[in-house]
Amino acid sequence: MKQRTLGDGDLTVSALGLGCMGMSDFYGTPDENQAIKTLQRAIDRGVTFFDTADMYGPFTNEKLLGRVLGMHHHEVTIATKFGIERDRDGGMKGINGRPRYVRTACEDSLQRLGIDTIDLYYLHRVDPEVPIEHTVGAMGRLVEEGKVRFLGLSEVAADTLRRANEEHPITALQTEYSLWSRDPEDEILPACRDLDVGFVPYSPLGRGFLTGRFQSPEDLPEDDWRRHNPRFQGENFQKNLDLVDAVKRLAADKDVTPAQLALAWVLHQGDDIVPIPGTTNPEHLDDNLGALDVSLSDDELDHIDEIAPVGAAAGDRYPDMSSVNR
Repeated sequence: MKQRTLGDGDLTVSALGLGCMGMSDFYGTPDENQAIKTLQRAIDRGVTFFDTADMYGPFTNEKLLGRVLGMHHHEVTIATKFGIERDRDGGMKGINGRPRYVRTACEDSLQRLGIDTIDLYYLHRVDPEVPIEHTVGAMGRLVEEGKVRFLGLSEVAADTLRRANEEHPITALQTEYSLWSRDPEDEILPACRDLDVGFVPYSPLGRGFLTGRFQSPEDLPEDDWRRHNPRFQGENFQKNLDLVDAVKRLAADKDVTPAQLALAWVLHQGDDIVPIPGTTNPEHLDDNLGALDVSLSDDELDHIDEIAPVGAAAGDRYPDMSSVNR
């Protein structure tokens, strides 16, 4: 397995990680047995970077990773997130970045994961009522106490990243990035590189759309969150299919799958980038890992820029972005 380093510290992980959200939430009814098979397959294939959050499930995804990865904890990197509060029944309570809550959330995650130290601890969303310095300051104290190794932020603006990094070194920034979500190229990626912060793209396959497996919204389970995503609805869906068709044609020319091409493009954007595509299927995991062996020439990268430029996707990333990029 190829390796990459996040930030300027000692956090080296597999060049492709595994996003675990869909194993417990949002993308239809979870299948725990299938999720366990996928996690075990990832370990067998050399994946060492696993991404979760306390709100996935809620709470059950961390427990799942704790059970499956527990015996491998010293061989893998577990990243989890806090800051989006949910009720036990799944209801959303809001964003919480208050220092006292930082400690409580961390200790609860440690217990669910069954570990003594969280390798990479992200603030999931910035609390607009709490200065980022206060939240990150509390996260930094967890590092001092040995409860956390490295700090990360998710979905923050470049200025917020700079302010946070002055309070405590930030190792990784996570946000959506793919052939149909290229906004980070404007300010986020340059800021990460100025500060030696690693970049972790989630949804690098466009929430599965770029794989070409969906031809209509009806292909999604009725309880799948993506049915409410603007890019999966109405005219947007058809316009985005046109983008996927162009990706499929280029993939066919290279004798690779659309998923491999889309992931290879992300990987080619810099050695400081570690994508975390999510899947609940061992075969799809194997397909994704094949992207690590796909080489793209400068001409091919230029062609991809032509078919999937910044802003190519139709529709917003989320139904409501009010809590993002504060």
